[in-house]
Amino acid sequence: MVNIPFLEIPVPDSILDGIGNGAAGAAENVGNAALNLAGNPVILIGGIILVISAVVIFFFLKKIIINSILGIAAWVLLTYVFQVELPFIPSLAISVIFGLAGIGAMLVMKFFGMF
Repeated sequence: MVNIPFLEIPVPDSILDGIGNGAAGAAENVGNAALNLAGNPVILIGGIILVISAVVIFFFLKKIIINSILGIAAWVLLTYVFQVELPFIPSLAISVIFGLAGIGAMLVMKFFGMF
């Protein structure tokens, strides 16, 4: 019997041996799985594809975020500085989603009297 410190709970030795043997067996299985993957060209190609796709997604996502920020800035300038009366919620949503192009389309629609 082993006492766990601070808890004073007696634990049989057989339980501790079983935990240790189970952990060693699991580590051996993980090691074997890793060896099966090492040197496999399919894994290498998959990893390269994932890295390239992450870089491409980040590149385009960065442009989308910058465009949305510029659209919000243009919306704020038009609404509060130049006092252009656009419908509040639709114009804000369009400027966030489509950026400068969206707010430009809203201005063209305002020019033609659609608002």
